[in-house]
Amino acid sequence: MKPLIAGLRSLRLAAGIAVLAASAFGHAQDATPPAAAAPPLGADLAGLIEYARVNNPAFAVDRAEADAARERVEPAGALPDPSFQVELMDFTNRMRGGPTTLVPGEVGETRYRVIQPLPAWGKRELAERAAGARADQAEAARDAAWANMAAEIKAAWLRYYAADREAGLNRDALALLQSLEEITLSRYRLGLLPQQAVLRAQREITSQRLALVGVEQRRRGTASALNALLGRAPGSALAAPQEPPPLPQAVALAPLVERTRATHPAIAAEARGIDAARFERDRTWRDRYPDFSVGLTNNRPRGGEGSWDVMFEVMIPLQQSARRAREREAALMVTAADQRRAAAEARLLGELGSAYAAFTSGHETLQLLRGTLTPQAEATRDATRAAFSTGRVDFDTVLEAERQLVDTRMALLQADVDTRLALAEIEKLAGEQP
Repeated sequence: MKPLIAGLRSLRLAAGIAVLAASAFGHAQDATPPAAAAPPLGADLAGLIEYARVNNPAFAVDRAEADAARERVEPAGALPDPSFQVELMDFTNRMRGGPTTLVPGEVGETRYRVIQPLPAWGKRELAERAAGARADQAEAARDAAWANMAAEIKAAWLRYYAADREAGLNRDALALLQSLEEITLSRYRLGLLPQQAVLRAQREITSQRLALVGVEQRRRGTASALNALLGRAPGSALAAPQEPPPLPQAVALAPLVERTRATHPAIAAEARGIDAARFERDRTWRDRYPDFSVGLTNNRPRGGEGSWDVMFEVMIPLQQSARRAREREAALMVTAADQRRAAAEARLLGELGSAYAAFTSGHETLQLLRGTLTPQAEATRDATRAAFSTGRVDFDTVLEAERQLVDTRMALLQADVDTRLALAEIEKLAGEQP
């Protein structure tokens, strides 16, 4: 009996140790810090842009077209395919006496011929280089399209951010008005305010609720527009936007102009277009030289000995007027490509100047609003509310002070968004800011 009791005690002791070990292991696992999770889609710009790079169908079209243009380079410089001919001589068999037939070997003579066209020297190389320049142009156009799309996503996200923050400001204003309503009702019950003040407060609350409904509708509209740029369904959920990074204090215009000229993919695409037009012009001039063909023929007469023939063919360039017209066309295409690049550069630099002016103006407006007008509006609001609690000012004065503060905060939000939109345009034209 004693050994049995001792065995049971040992089992209970082992079970207790196992439970303690499992508990300690579980606590150790709980103490392990979780891996940092990526922010949900919509919270920041980086996740949205990366998602659009992979899933946007319009950019997928640009990628496929650029890849297709690159695949045209090798065929452009390849030799033309040879041709194979079968010639049936005397297929009626009149000279040898026999039935009409189209079976090789049973006619008077069967000839098997292979012909290989040979373009004049330099034509294949120029065609390949022109195709390579067009492929480079397509890739630069793809990069330009992506820069435009990324800027559209930034602008859509900033509008989504503005609508979200505007809704928050409207909710704060509604809470302030409701607190004013409570103060007004308490003072009305004490006979310190007329009924019109209570009705005015309630009317302002209703107006604020209507404004909040409009802002929420605008927020849903901006979210739908952002989902469309991402290639998602309009009603797909987006996380609440986080605060964007701080704005740069100052941006110099001259370096931006140089970076736009040197790095903007639209200008690079037009430059590659100039190269392609020049190669095409040089290839057109090469058409003054004739193309060639060589052939090898195997003759097999019926009932006789076979033989071999070698053929050499030269194209005679007789249509000089048509050829000169094509040469003039190719030269004009070079001029057009050169002017197209100049026009693109002028257009982009004009857009850069407008965006820079908008950014500097918005930056100055932000400094005034944030450093001067907002503190003044907050001080006025606090002073009027304190005076209202002691009966020194009427309700309309308090309401006007609250409205001025809300309007100032709305103006600050709008100026911040406008400045960031101008910065996004600058980044589209001159590249990301360091």
